[in-house]
Amino acid sequence: MSNTEHHLKRIQDKLQQLLKQYAALQKENSRLIQELASAQQKIAAYQINTDELKQQLSVLKLNTGEMSEADKKEFEKRINGYLKEIDRCIALLGE
Repeated sequence: MSNTEHHLKRIQDKLQQLLKQYAALQKENSRLIQELASAQQKIAAYQINTDELKQQLSVLKLNTGEMSEADKKEFEKRINGYLKEIDRCIALLGE
């Protein structure tokens, strides 16, 4: 085998090795993208759950009379925001 053929064989072997590594990295990247999407979905679900629990806590505090003035004002702001959103929806439906 000549020196040139030996170099070509070595380059070809290295190229094959790089192609295998590239395929493995693509597969790993794909798996990580799926894992990220799953984690983001879980975070969104946890955020929704947290918001619902905060609302329930506010209602419970209101019912038991344990709300501070700041909590009452925040609760009223939230209720007013909901009412404005409902009014906006009704106006859009009336058009």
